[in-house]
Amino acid sequence: MPNGTSVPDQLLVPTDVQALPPGAQRLAEALRTGNCPADRLFDRFLPDDLRAVSGQYWTPLLAARRAAEWLDDVGVHTVVDIGSGAGKFCVVAALVGNCRVIGLEQRPSLVAAARTLSEAFKVQDRVTFLEGALGVVPTPHAEAYYLYNPFGHYCFDSDRYADSGVAFSDARVAHDVAAAERLLAHAPIGTYVITYNGFGGRVPATYRLLRADQKLPCTLRLWRKDRCPPRFPEPIERSAEGE
Repeated sequence: MPNGTSVPDQLLVPTDVQALPPGAQRLAEALRTGNCPADRLFDRFLPDDLRAVSGQYWTPLLAARRAAEWLDDVGVHTVVDIGSGAGKFCVVAALVGNCRVIGLEQRPSLVAAARTLSEAFKVQDRVTFLEGALGVVPTPHAEAYYLYNPFGHYCFDSDRYADSGVAFSDARVAHDVAAAERLLAHAPIGTYVITYNGFGGRVPATYRLLRADQKLPCTLRLWRKDRCPPRFPEPIERSAEGE
Protein backbone atom coordinates (compact mmCIF):
# COMPACT_ATOMS: atom_id res chain seq x y z
CA MET A 1 0.00 0.00 0.00
CA PRO A 2 1.56 3.33 -0.99
CA ASN A 3 1.79 5.46 2.16
CA GLY A 4 4.39 8.10 1.56
CA THR A 5 3.07 10.39 -1.14
CA SER A 6 3.14 14.10 -0.45
CA VAL A 7 0.32 16.35 -1.62
CA PRO A 8 1.45 18.29 -4.71
CA ASP A 9 1.94 21.99 -3.97
CA GLN A 10 -0.26 22.98 -6.90
CA LEU A 11 -3.24 21.31 -5.20
CA LEU A 12 -3.03 23.68 -2.24
CA VAL A 13 -4.97 26.85 -2.95
CA PRO A 14 -4.34 30.00 -0.86
CA THR A 15 -7.17 31.13 1.37
CA ASP A 16 -9.41 33.84 -0.06
CA VAL A 17 -9.01 37.02 2.00
CA GLN A 18 -12.62 38.11 1.54
CA ALA A 19 -15.05 37.79 4.42
CA LEU A 20 -17.28 34.75 4.63
CA PRO A 21 -20.94 35.07 3.63
CA PRO A 22 -23.01 35.94 6.75
CA GLY A 23 -24.50 32.46 7.16
CA ALA A 24 -21.12 30.76 6.82
CA GLN A 25 -19.53 33.31 9.14
CA ARG A 26 -22.03 32.60 11.91
CA LEU A 27 -21.56 28.87 11.57
CA ALA A 28 -17.78 29.13 11.58
CA GLU A 29 -17.78 31.37 14.66
CA ALA A 30 -20.18 29.06 16.51
CA LEU A 31 -18.04 26.00 15.79
CA ARG A 32 -14.82 27.75 16.74
CA THR A 33 -16.24 28.92 20.08
CA GLY A 34 -17.30 25.44 21.13
CA ASN A 35 -20.95 25.57 20.10
CA CYS A 36 -22.55 23.13 17.72
CA PRO A 37 -25.21 24.48 15.32
CA ALA A 38 -27.88 22.24 13.86
CA ASP A 39 -26.61 20.17 10.94
CA ARG A 40 -29.38 21.51 8.71
CA LEU A 41 -27.82 24.98 8.93
CA PHE A 42 -24.48 23.69 7.65
CA ASP A 43 -26.13 21.43 5.09
CA ARG A 44 -27.68 24.46 3.37
CA PHE A 45 -24.27 24.95 1.77
CA LEU A 46 -24.55 21.57 0.02
CA PRO A 47 -26.41 21.00 -3.27
CA ASP A 48 -30.04 20.00 -2.76
CA ASP A 49 -29.51 16.32 -3.64
CA LEU A 50 -26.60 16.00 -1.22
CA ARG A 51 -28.39 17.94 1.49
CA ALA A 52 -31.23 15.42 1.33
CA VAL A 53 -28.91 12.53 2.25
CA SER A 54 -26.55 14.36 4.58
CA GLY A 55 -27.94 12.72 7.70
CA GLN A 56 -27.33 9.30 6.17
CA TYR A 57 -23.88 9.72 4.63
CA TRP A 58 -21.96 12.69 6.01
CA THR A 59 -20.40 13.10 9.46
CA PRO A 60 -22.61 15.14 11.82
CA LEU A 61 -21.17 18.43 13.08
CA LEU A 62 -20.89 17.25 16.67
CA ALA A 63 -18.82 14.19 15.69
CA ALA A 64 -16.61 16.18 13.31
CA ARG A 65 -15.98 18.82 15.95
CA ARG A 66 -15.11 16.21 18.59
CA ALA A 67 -12.73 14.42 16.20
CA ALA A 68 -10.98 17.71 15.36
CA GLU A 69 -10.58 18.47 19.07
CA TRP A 70 -9.05 15.05 19.68
CA LEU A 71 -6.60 15.49 16.81
CA ASP A 72 -5.49 18.83 18.23
CA ASP A 73 -5.13 17.28 21.70
CA VAL A 74 -2.67 14.65 20.43
CA GLY A 75 -0.78 17.07 18.20
CA VAL A 76 -1.73 15.77 14.77
CA HIS A 77 -0.93 18.14 11.90
CA THR A 78 -2.27 16.22 8.89
CA VAL A 79 -5.28 13.91 8.64
CA VAL A 80 -6.68 12.04 5.64
CA ASP A 81 -10.43 11.46 5.41
CA ILE A 82 -10.79 8.22 3.44
CA GLY A 83 -14.02 8.37 1.47
CA SER A 84 -14.56 12.09 2.08
CA GLY A 85 -17.82 12.34 0.13
CA ALA A 86 -19.18 15.89 -0.01
CA GLY A 87 -16.38 17.17 2.23
CA LYS A 88 -18.38 17.92 5.37
CA PHE A 89 -15.94 16.37 7.84
CA CYS A 90 -12.93 17.95 6.13
CA VAL A 91 -14.37 21.45 6.15
CA VAL A 92 -15.62 21.27 9.74
CA ALA A 93 -12.32 19.83 10.96
CA ALA A 94 -10.47 22.71 9.29
CA LEU A 95 -12.82 25.27 10.84
CA VAL A 96 -12.52 23.82 14.33
CA GLY A 97 -8.97 22.47 14.52
CA ASN A 98 -5.47 23.21 13.36
CA CYS A 99 -4.89 20.22 11.06
CA ARG A 100 -4.32 20.16 7.37
CA VAL A 101 -7.10 17.92 6.06
CA ILE A 102 -6.95 15.82 2.90
CA GLY A 103 -10.08 14.19 1.52
CA LEU A 104 -9.77 11.10 -0.68
CA GLU A 105 -12.92 10.36 -2.70
CA GLN A 106 -13.45 8.24 -5.82
CA ARG A 107 -16.57 9.99 -7.16
CA PRO A 108 -15.56 13.01 -9.31
CA SER A 109 -18.91 14.71 -8.76
CA LEU A 110 -18.52 14.53 -4.98
CA VAL A 111 -14.95 15.82 -5.20
CA ALA A 112 -16.27 18.82 -7.13
CA ALA A 113 -19.02 19.42 -4.54
CA ALA A 114 -16.48 19.14 -1.70
CA ARG A 115 -14.18 21.69 -3.31
CA THR A 116 -17.11 24.08 -3.69
CA LEU A 117 -17.95 23.59 0.00
CA SER A 118 -14.39 24.37 1.07
CA GLU A 119 -14.50 27.53 -1.04
CA ALA A 120 -17.76 28.60 0.61
CA PHE A 121 -16.05 28.47 4.01
CA LYS A 122 -12.69 29.67 2.64
CA VAL A 123 -10.57 26.87 4.09
CA GLN A 124 -8.80 25.98 0.84
CA ASP A 125 -5.44 26.75 2.46
CA ARG A 126 -5.81 23.72 4.76
CA VAL A 127 -8.23 21.44 2.91
CA THR A 128 -7.37 19.46 -0.23
CA PHE A 129 -9.54 16.95 -2.08
CA LEU A 130 -8.01 14.20 -4.17
CA GLU A 131 -9.93 12.06 -6.65
CA GLY A 132 -9.36 8.32 -6.57
CA ALA A 133 -10.01 5.08 -4.73
CA LEU A 134 -8.00 3.81 -1.79
CA GLY A 135 -5.42 1.30 -2.96
CA VAL A 136 -5.68 2.54 -6.55
CA VAL A 137 -4.17 6.02 -6.25
CA PRO A 138 -1.24 6.78 -3.92
CA THR A 139 -2.44 7.42 -0.38
CA PRO A 140 -1.18 10.75 0.98
CA HIS A 141 1.18 10.49 3.92
CA ALA A 142 -0.51 11.60 7.14
CA GLU A 143 -0.22 11.35 10.89
CA ALA A 144 -3.88 10.31 11.18
CA TYR A 145 -6.68 8.74 9.15
CA TYR A 146 -10.42 9.24 9.53
CA LEU A 147 -12.92 6.56 8.46
CA TYR A 148 -16.70 6.78 8.55
CA ASN A 149 -18.13 3.78 6.69
CA PRO A 150 -16.24 4.91 3.59
CA PHE A 151 -16.88 1.94 1.31
CA GLY A 152 -20.65 1.72 1.14
CA HIS A 153 -22.72 2.52 -1.93
CA TYR A 154 -24.15 6.04 -2.09
CA CYS A 155 -27.76 6.25 -3.25
CA PHE A 156 -28.97 9.58 -4.62
CA ASP A 157 -32.25 10.69 -6.12
CA SER A 158 -30.37 12.54 -8.83
CA ASP A 159 -28.31 10.99 -11.63
CA ARG A 160 -25.91 13.90 -11.30
CA TYR A 161 -23.86 11.91 -8.77
CA ALA A 162 -24.01 8.54 -10.54
CA ASP A 163 -20.47 8.84 -11.85
CA SER A 164 -19.64 6.57 -14.75
CA GLY A 165 -16.80 4.17 -14.08
CA VAL A 166 -17.54 3.97 -10.34
CA ALA A 167 -19.12 0.58 -9.75
CA PHE A 168 -20.04 -1.04 -6.44
CA SER A 169 -20.28 -4.73 -5.57
CA ASP A 170 -19.62 -7.01 -2.63
CA ALA A 171 -16.26 -7.87 -4.16
CA ARG A 172 -15.37 -4.18 -4.50
CA VAL A 173 -16.30 -3.47 -0.89
CA ALA A 174 -14.17 -6.41 0.28
CA HIS A 175 -11.26 -5.11 -1.81
CA ASP A 176 -11.56 -1.60 -0.34
CA VAL A 177 -11.85 -2.84 3.24
CA ALA A 178 -8.74 -5.00 2.75
CA ALA A 179 -6.90 -1.96 1.36
CA ALA A 180 -7.79 0.04 4.47
CA GLU A 181 -6.62 -2.77 6.75
CA ARG A 182 -3.30 -2.93 4.87
CA LEU A 183 -2.90 0.84 5.11
CA LEU A 184 -3.33 0.76 8.88
CA ALA A 185 -1.15 -2.33 9.29
CA HIS A 186 1.75 -0.76 7.36
CA ALA A 187 1.47 2.72 8.89
CA PRO A 188 4.38 3.78 11.12
CA ILE A 189 4.26 3.69 14.90
CA GLY A 190 2.58 6.82 16.21
CA THR A 191 -0.13 6.89 13.52
CA TYR A 192 -3.60 7.80 14.78
CA VAL A 193 -6.89 6.49 13.45
CA ILE A 194 -10.36 7.87 14.14
CA THR A 195 -13.33 5.67 13.30
CA TYR A 196 -16.96 6.77 13.37
CA ASN A 197 -19.28 3.80 13.06
CA GLY A 198 -16.30 1.80 11.84
CA PHE A 199 -15.19 1.05 8.29
CA GLY A 200 -16.31 -2.53 7.80
CA GLY A 201 -12.94 -3.98 8.74
CA ARG A 202 -10.66 -4.50 11.69
CA VAL A 203 -8.27 -2.14 13.42
CA PRO A 204 -4.95 -4.05 13.76
CA ALA A 205 -3.96 -5.31 17.19
CA THR A 206 -0.92 -3.01 17.06
CA TYR A 207 -3.27 -0.07 17.77
CA ARG A 208 -4.41 0.96 21.24
CA LEU A 209 -7.81 2.52 21.86
CA LEU A 210 -7.28 5.92 23.49
CA ARG A 211 -10.75 7.46 23.57
CA ALA A 212 -14.33 6.60 22.75
CA ASP A 213 -17.45 8.77 22.69
CA GLN A 214 -20.62 6.71 22.79
CA LYS A 215 -22.95 9.66 23.31
CA LEU A 216 -22.93 10.55 19.62
CA PRO A 217 -25.37 8.98 17.13
CA CYS A 218 -22.58 6.47 16.33
CA THR A 219 -19.51 5.64 18.40
CA LEU A 220 -16.43 7.77 17.74
CA ARG A 221 -13.10 6.11 18.57
CA LEU A 222 -9.50 7.32 18.60
CA TRP A 223 -6.71 4.77 18.15
CA ARG A 224 -2.91 5.03 18.16
CA LYS A 225 -0.40 2.58 16.72
CA ASP A 226 1.93 1.72 19.59
CA ARG A 227 3.99 -1.18 18.29
CA CYS A 228 5.16 -3.01 15.21
CA PRO A 229 3.49 -6.27 14.21
CA PRO A 230 5.22 -9.46 15.35
CA ARG A 231 7.56 -11.26 13.00
CA PHE A 232 4.90 -13.88 12.45
CA PRO A 233 1.49 -12.26 11.81
CA GLU A 234 -1.07 -12.54 14.60
CA PRO A 235 -4.84 -12.24 14.27
CA ILE A 236 -6.18 -8.71 13.83
CA GLU A 237 -8.46 -7.62 16.64
CA ARG A 238 -11.88 -6.64 15.41
CA SER A 239 -12.97 -3.24 16.69
CA ALA A 240 -16.34 -3.16 18.38
CA GLU A 241 -17.95 -1.25 15.51
CA GLY A 242 -16.53 -3.66 12.92
CA GLU A 243 -18.24 -6.71 14.40
